[in-house]
Amino acid sequence: MGKVVLVTGVARRLGGRFVRRIQRDPEVDRVVAVDVVPPEHHLGGADFVRADIRQPTIAKVLAEHSVDTVVHMDVTGTPLGSGSRTTVKETNVIGTMQLLGACQKSPTVKRLVVKSSTNVYGSAPRDPAVFTETTPPKSLPSGGFAKDTVEVEGYVRGFARRRPDVAVCVLRFANILGPHADTPLASYFSLPVLPTVLGYDPRLQFVHEDDVVEVLRLASHEPERGTLNSGTFNIAGDGVLLLSQCARRLGRPTVPLLLPAVTWVGTALRTVGMTDFSPEQLRLLTHGRVVATDQMRETLGYRPKYTTVETFADFARSRGPGLLPPEALAGAVDRIAALPRLSGGHPPTQSAN
Repeated sequence: MGKVVLVTGVARRLGGRFVRRIQRDPEVDRVVAVDVVPPEHHLGGADFVRADIRQPTIAKVLAEHSVDTVVHMDVTGTPLGSGSRTTVKETNVIGTMQLLGACQKSPTVKRLVVKSSTNVYGSAPRDPAVFTETTPPKSLPSGGFAKDTVEVEGYVRGFARRRPDVAVCVLRFANILGPHADTPLASYFSLPVLPTVLGYDPRLQFVHEDDVVEVLRLASHEPERGTLNSGTFNIAGDGVLLLSQCARRLGRPTVPLLLPAVTWVGTALRTVGMTDFSPEQLRLLTHGRVVATDQMRETLGYRPKYTTVETFADFARSRGPGLLPPEALAGAVDRIAALPRLSGGHPPTQSAN
């Protein structure tokens, strides 16, 4: 029998895309798609099983379908439909525990791929300029999705010790963006006016949703010659963008506020449901985060199709024009930059950008 792949979190758009993509691989015989609610999108020829990974019944699903590869995508920071933050945390943490327990008892499971996040590094004022996979965080996340990912990875490491015969791959994705991205940061960038922290302009990295699907596919197969797809890998597009550059590319004005005021605004936005402006996202928009991707290229053997700049450009096109057209804004910045020269003065010492 060919490879049987079980995928969790298929009710989300990204999970559905991965299910449709993995079916086209010739070495895959069947795909078992699992979620607690039926997806609104098509899953191609995959077998959909309505199951809650928080319940022990997930072990029966693995046994009935003789699953040999598990791709765990149901680790996320946003609720599904009318779900709550409590439901998200239970799915992330308890669901992962139950799934790993089922995998540990299954004699057929030989490969596990886990969708994680660079949120495990946190965001703090004394962070290193660039995080590698082995860099310990200066300050462990104290709550929210970031804390969930830290706990999830801890359980995955325990599973890897108990089942050394299973190839385990943990993919730490940077902020995922794209035309159909459904993430807290995508919701933030969709606001008509972006609240920012006065005096801070953090560096940000992005990974395109197309690259997310492809690197998950790569990790779910046997490694190609000269590569290794078990271990932990940072996944991000090349380059970085400052938050101010993101705002200009979107054509959205920013409102710099003192940190307490930004916290109050975030609480208000979260209350009315406009965006999940959580404390962890606030720290990211204050201190930023950049990770090294050498292991992704040299060991995993994957090169993203989109850079950070290209990823954000594709996302910006899908969101439509903002209050300030980017072209007009760029022209205004250029004119301001040229003013000292026209008056015979010295050029500005800091970039007008």
